[in-house]
Amino acid sequence: MSSVTMYTTQVCPFCVRAKALLKQRGVEQINEIRIDLDPVQRQHMMEITGRRTVPQIFIGETHVGGCDDLIALDQRGGLLPLLGQAAN
Repeated sequence: MSSVTMYTTQVCPFCVRAKALLKQRGVEQINEIRIDLDPVQRQHMMEITGRRTVPQIFIGETHVGGCDDLIALDQRGGLLPLLGQAAN
């Protein structure tokens, strides 16, 4: 399974939703980077994604985007292959 990295903040309902969907799809571990605690990581996130909002989700080296992007990817059948799983 591909590694999952998510830029988050402590109080973020979209982060909670994205994590719940990933767990439903079999992701056991998410490398969570809290940008509210580390301004350097916030700046890094904005540089590599061009976005200021959280969550920003990476599966392996692929930038998926935010929560809505993750949900859309799942709905069109692209999430499980990206995670490296066979569709159920």
